Amino acid sequence: MPAPHSTSTRRPLPRGPLIVGALLVVLALIVVFAVGRLTLAAADAASAAAPAVGTRILASSTSTAARASVSGGGARETAAADWLARQPTTVWLTPEGDPIDAVHDRVVRLADEARGQDAALSVAVYGLPDRDCGSHSTGGLDPEDYAEWTSRIGRALASAAGLQKIVILEPDSVALSPSCGSLTERAGYLRTAVDNLSGPGTWIYIDAGNSAWHPAEEMAELLRATGLLSSVRGVALNVSNYQDTASEFAYAHELSDLLGGTHAVIDTSRNGAGPAGAQWCNPAGRRVGSEGGSYGDGVVDTNLWIKPPGESDGACNGGPAAGAWWPDAAIELTRGLV
Repeated sequence: MPAPHSTSTRRPLPRGPLIVGALLVVLALIVVFAVGRLTLAAADAASAAAPAVGTRILASSTSTAARASVSGGGARETAAADWLARQPTTVWLTPEGDPIDAVHDRVVRLADEARGQDAALSVAVYGLPDRDCGSHSTGGLDPEDYAEWTSRIGRALASAAGLQKIVILEPDSVALSPSCGSLTERAGYLRTAVDNLSGPGTWIYIDAGNSAWHPAEEMAELLRATGLLSSVRGVALNVSNYQDTASEFAYAHELSDLLGGTHAVIDTSRNGAGPAGAQWCNPAGRRVGSEGGSYGDGVVDTNLWIKPPGESDGACNGGPAAGAWWPDAAIELTRGLV
């Protein structure tokens, strides 16, 4: 049976409110789009800017300090590890810990973590063939694998758009080359790495030892011989060492004068008590230095924590293997702070 026909009529809605509502929706969409564009533009601008005073890098939840803080050690060890885990510190990528088939995804996760902290990502790439010339950090990849490994790191960095990325390239590689007798060979490997790692928002600093290692004129000549200075932001100084900040600033300025204005970053992660003479491998009595992003000038972009405090320099002065967590060192480096 057909439904009865209704004789009631519906009044048409006024057109004015409909038009106003539609305009408000359009305006809201425009505002959302504009805010999104501004946010992306701000992120791109931040990534395009070189590191500077105030730069804050990632404090990764995957650091050795973070793992040690939940490993169930003694109270002093745990307190030191927990404090260090909260400090923005460079993440070291090594083929031993981050092999070829895993390093891309590791860097992607680190980039996501950095975004979550509104921080830059700082990584030390440390896998050069014959890396430490048979010393405490012996190892590294063969040339073909090194090219592939750095290529995968580079692709992961490139995928992290809108993020400021800092690369500390191959600590000790140039400074060790006279004793290894391999500067030309090493320069070729470093060129491969620079080509693979370069990209928008990525700032590369090639390691250049420290003020107590090579005189500035000698280090400048070594750096020139690599042919890389025009392809990188500058040099990294005092990595994994203990020279005081003022000495490293002076050294950075000497190098810059000799090299036509190259920039620098300085590692202050463990130089709070200055050097222990010529002792560089796990010297006693050291302390963490100034937090990253504290200092800089026209030559030194800023200071950073590059060597993770609490990790051993090698099997010397009571320490475990290079890069291994050493609770006693963590406690000593943080004395008076925790």
